[in-house]
Amino acid sequence: MSPLVPLDDPGDQRLADYVQLREVSLRRLLEEEHGLFIAEGDKVIRRAADAGFEPRSFLLAPRWLDSLQDVLAKWPDAPVYVVSEELAEQVTGFHVHRGALASYKRQPAVPLPELLTDDVRRIAIFDDIVDHTNVGAGFRAAAAMGVGLVLVTPTCADPLYRRSIKVSMGTVFQVPWTRLTSWPGDLSPLKDRGFLVAAMALTDDSITLDDLAARRDERLALIFGTEGHGLKPHVLDQADLTVRIPMAGGVDSLNVASSAAVAFYATRP
Repeated sequence: MSPLVPLDDPGDQRLADYVQLREVSLRRLLEEEHGLFIAEGDKVIRRAADAGFEPRSFLLAPRWLDSLQDVLAKWPDAPVYVVSEELAEQVTGFHVHRGALASYKRQPAVPLPELLTDDVRRIAIFDDIVDHTNVGAGFRAAAAMGVGLVLVTPTCADPLYRRSIKVSMGTVFQVPWTRLTSWPGDLSPLKDRGFLVAAMALTDDSITLDDLAARRDERLALIFGTEGHGLKPHVLDQADLTVRIPMAGGVDSLNVASSAAVAFYATRP
């Protein structure tokens, strides 16, 4: 069993991993410096542990000690900071859902060539998506619809930010993913492996999603752009074709996570 450490001082330095979880800029610096991410809620904590991530510590209200005992037992050297829900709110800056948090160590990024295995038939690429909720929802849709690999571009929001993980319901631990380092240059190895690269965009020469689905391409990579302006011209130039979702009611676009879910379902292998 992990050592239980009751704490009652919100300024205790042992709680530094959990400070001001809503301050995105602060959290990005802290998490990059220490190589950590935060899991919120008992289900997400458990899914991170099941995926093999090593915890740095746990921050739990007393009522979670019994139900998470098997997770805590798996990592006997990780301290368990036992706090009131009021103290957790003071430290984190918001009301912690259900009073359960954990700080996990990030794992090294896997190079793209190692992820392009023969069984990957569908790839999602999230380009410059800045909203962590949309990133998390995109991962959840990818997991649900059988997408084998998710790639995020250098300017895309962090899939391991607390909000992304929570919205994804931990599926960010389930779907293989990595961050690209050369964009859109990293499309070349996908094309070399036989992937058709389709950009979701409203262009004059775009085909409908129905037309794309009817092609039944063996290997398909779908690119989704930022919430405001979509995909940049130099990215569209590198795609094999552009695709639009036919819509009614005068609506010209969907939320990017909704678009991703529709596209993943329509083109599922």
